[in-house]
Amino acid sequence: MTLRVAWGITGSGDLLPETVAAMSALSETQDVEITAVLSKAAVKVVRWYKLTERVESFAKAVLIEEDANTPFIVGRLQIGRFDCFVVAPATANSVAKIAHGIADTIITNAVAQTAKSNTPIYVLPVDQREGTTVTTRPGGERLELAIRAVDIANSRALAEMEGIQVLAGPEEIADAMRECSRRRSEQQ
Repeated sequence: MTLRVAWGITGSGDLLPETVAAMSALSETQDVEITAVLSKAAVKVVRWYKLTERVESFAKAVLIEEDANTPFIVGRLQIGRFDCFVVAPATANSVAKIAHGIADTIITNAVAQTAKSNTPIYVLPVDQREGTTVTTRPGGERLELAIRAVDIANSRALAEMEGIQVLAGPEEIADAMRECSRRRSEQQ
């Protein structure tokens, strides 16, 4: 049976190419139907990284945020039309909002409302570990970023929230989808 996945993308360039590659591989190796949900910031960043066509090539649908509740994805997540919700990559801003109950974007609202249901949520925060991280800018140049203590604290708070599983990296997405599929089978 096809696994129906809602994939929320925020405005992070860090881990974006790796996450798109992981989701694309997932579409090729597992029986999944992916609906991409892009925040307003994600639209810009996905274009900046020249990944729009790639996302469109494997996603069944690409929904673009108009406001915090449009397009209306929350209802479909709550009633089980999707088997899980993956937010990857998640900016420090989105993680902070989720961790503190702010639901003012399509992604943060979808997480807040989906957490009230039985639909599993998997989030990949970009800022999880102390120190620095090296990422790649859209042109391929390296960019070194210092991770702030507040962002690490918010990622930890997110990991303690009921109904949310934090992923350590894009390489964990396939395992999360297998877990989601197993959970769906157990509920049937």
